[in-house]
Amino acid sequence: MQKWMLAAGAAMVLAAPVEAQSGLDGRVGKLESEMRAVQRKVFPGGAGATVSPDISPVPDVATPAGTPATTPIADLTARVSSLEQQMAGMTGQIEQAQYRLRQLEEQFVAYKTATDARFQSAPPAATAVESDVTVPTAPRPAGATTPVATTPIAGGGVERPSTGDAAEDDYTFGYRLWAAKRYADAATQLKKVVADHPKHRRASFAQNLLGRTYLDDNKPSLASIAFYDNYKKYPDGERAPESLYYLGSALLKLDKPADACKVYGELIDVYGDKISPAMKTNVARARTGAKCS
Repeated sequence: MQKWMLAAGAAMVLAAPVEAQSGLDGRVGKLESEMRAVQRKVFPGGAGATVSPDISPVPDVATPAGTPATTPIADLTARVSSLEQQMAGMTGQIEQAQYRLRQLEEQFVAYKTATDARFQSAPPAATAVESDVTVPTAPRPAGATTPVATTPIAGGGVERPSTGDAAEDDYTFGYRLWAAKRYADAATQLKKVVADHPKHRRASFAQNLLGRTYLDDNKPSLASIAFYDNYKKYPDGERAPESLYYLGSALLKLDKPADACKVYGELIDVYGDKISPAMKTNVARARTGAKCS
């Protein structure tokens, strides 16, 4: 009877590490799958952009005689602790980035609402008063027809390209109008590019150039809206970083240096590894001018 009890006790003692190891294996598997999910969310570009956990197996080394070896449970516990620390760090970074983006969106929505209200409350333009004086007109020749009124954008010395690519031609024409300082015509043409070709790569170019057109025409309020719309509609567009940079410039013209500093911070956080060294220099200079902390 005593031998049987000793055998049962030994079996229970041996089974405890096995159960603990099995439980830790489950925790490790769960944490590793969660880590991969977080990495896919943070780095949607693919596996090449993910960060591998720094918990690679320790190479086997010769252990001096008489030194007790580490147990599998101790190894798994170390892996779990490392994974939990990395998960906590990545989660904190994601939450901070999302919080900054929400702040920027809320502040810009409030600013846009105030700007729209100011435009709506502006007095309407004076309308022509119908005159009581009848002005005689020359008789129309027989057979003459009344011309149909049209409002195309006249070239006026600005050549409209015709390469067969409608989106490229429309954008190039808008760019040429902007370069010729015909800002009203350029704005009309660039809006047409975005409306007619929203999926084309030139949509990001056109929306950004629309903001620059307003900025050059001394309309920073409209410019800031155009730049922000480009960042929100085409965050992966080729001109999204440039729009954030010029959005900061527009906000400085509106005497909003604190908001401009937040925009510059967003630019570096989101596109810091994509923008050119020249733009990084310009951003640093702008932050200094705005006295960003």
